[in-house]
Amino acid sequence: MIRKMLSSRRTAGASALTVVALAAALTAAPGASADEYNPPPPPGSSPVCAFYDGDGLTMYGERGDRVSQVQCMLANRHYLPWSALDGTFGPQTLLAVQRFQADNPPLVPDGLVTPVTWSALWHAGPTRTSPLPYPPA
Repeated sequence: MIRKMLSSRRTAGASALTVVALAAALTAAPGASADEYNPPPPPGSSPVCAFYDGDGLTMYGERGDRVSQVQCMLANRHYLPWSALDGTFGPQTLLAVQRFQADNPPLVPDGLVTPVTWSALWHAGPTRTSPLPYPPA
């Protein structure tokens, strides 16, 4: 229903993915706004990540939908706290990517989100029972 309402308001050039991402951000994306109406998801839940649907190279220093997608998927897998979802690939996201890669051989823990790392993120389930501490001990 939300998709129908939003799609009828789309302007020329807006992609369906953008509309779905907007709907998800407004209704289901954790960390979109940290307030009492949108608390972090409970442990063991798997919120929908609908910021980006691809496998383009994503690396340290970037910002945007690809980074938000990586962060959301890492948070779902308990490598990143929900409070870290900010769309910026900074030190905390880099560390989370490297730890995910180290835990999922044959990935190389280089911090680059390549198509192989994207595939592992898309297909991995929650592998940690709680988020890792940051900064690392």
